Amino acid sequence: MPVLSEPSPAPSPTASAPGPAAEPLVRLRGVQKTYDGSHLVVRQLDLDIRRGEFLTLLGPSGSGKTTTLMMLAGFESPTAGDILLDGKPITRTPPHKRHFGMVFQNYALFPHLTVGQNVAYPLTVRRQPRDEQARRVAKALDMVRLNGLADRMPAQLSGGQQQRVALARALVFEPQLVLMDEPLGALDKQLREHMQIELKELHRQLGVTFVYVTHDQGEALTMSDRVAVFNDGAVQMLAPVEAMYEAPANRFVAGFIGDSTVVRGTVRATPVDAGGDRCGMVLVDGRVLTGVNVNGAAVGAAVEACIRPERILLHAQAPAERGNLLQARVTSVIYFGDHLRLLCTLGEGQPAATVKLPLAGGAAPQAGDAAWLELPPEHTRIYTL
Repeated sequence: MPVLSEPSPAPSPTASAPGPAAEPLVRLRGVQKTYDGSHLVVRQLDLDIRRGEFLTLLGPSGSGKTTTLMMLAGFESPTAGDILLDGKPITRTPPHKRHFGMVFQNYALFPHLTVGQNVAYPLTVRRQPRDEQARRVAKALDMVRLNGLADRMPAQLSGGQQQRVALARALVFEPQLVLMDEPLGALDKQLREHMQIELKELHRQLGVTFVYVTHDQGEALTMSDRVAVFNDGAVQMLAPVEAMYEAPANRFVAGFIGDSTVVRGTVRATPVDAGGDRCGMVLVDGRVLTGVNVNGAAVGAAVEACIRPERILLHAQAPAERGNLLQARVTSVIYFGDHLRLLCTLGEGQPAATVKLPLAGGAAPQAGDAAWLELPPEHTRIYTL
């Protein structure tokens, strides 16, 4: 199986593309994992982790992302395949000899040790001299902005501060790889968003490779250089965050990452005015849309067209000489603070459409209003079912 790489304009989950000249820090080759001998939790995983990148493993519960992280850490052993670090196999190397930093969702701090002692623990087990321990602990606490709290006990800290202690402990022995298993999951929304920015900035400053597991799409898009979307034990797409959002490789990724408005139909002959990567689709009521034929759907195939709600143009009157135009009716207008979200009916056999409108001058649409939705073909992506 080829190495997963970033997508071309019509991406494929396993498409190859020229990568950077530098050798990846970690390589997973043909990795599989089963617990019962029959069901594969991770299926034939080929994945390169680049030096210094922030890579997020994203997916729903049971998709295989956390199992992959545990195999990287050494807490689980692959049923098949190899894991290489700097080109050398570490598949059977125990966790304490891999020298990776690890941050868990529950922080896993020792309640009977002070903050300083918790951070120093990795250095203690590595038998570092006391003066070296003190220097590194002070440096690590400074990195996470916890100066002056070395003598506190974990129970005296807030959730955000405890998370920083766990991060300082993972960084104190200067690992080349830091693994994080949903470390912000226990924090409230505002603090979680603040910590996302801090983690990304810390990564930028240190240049250490981060591998981060989450099921939160917004978290993945905010912090990552690249995202690997998992489902059913396999990577569905691996790409930088912009490509992941704007050009999903398949229907699962389009539905899992962000919001999409979906229209159902069947493929008809490629329109004369469409590019080679586009096709037309006919809806149940005979209306026709043109979009990017992502998965090479054949004529007559059942398909779904997906478009991001913010890419839809809303018109109060039918504009002249516009393609990809659907008549709709506004059923609900929801105020989201920074934008309005409209729910619209599209007619027979179609799901409700979502449109995001920025807050601007002029009268806002009202429930019951007629509307015409323009779906630009370059942002309308057609997927096989």
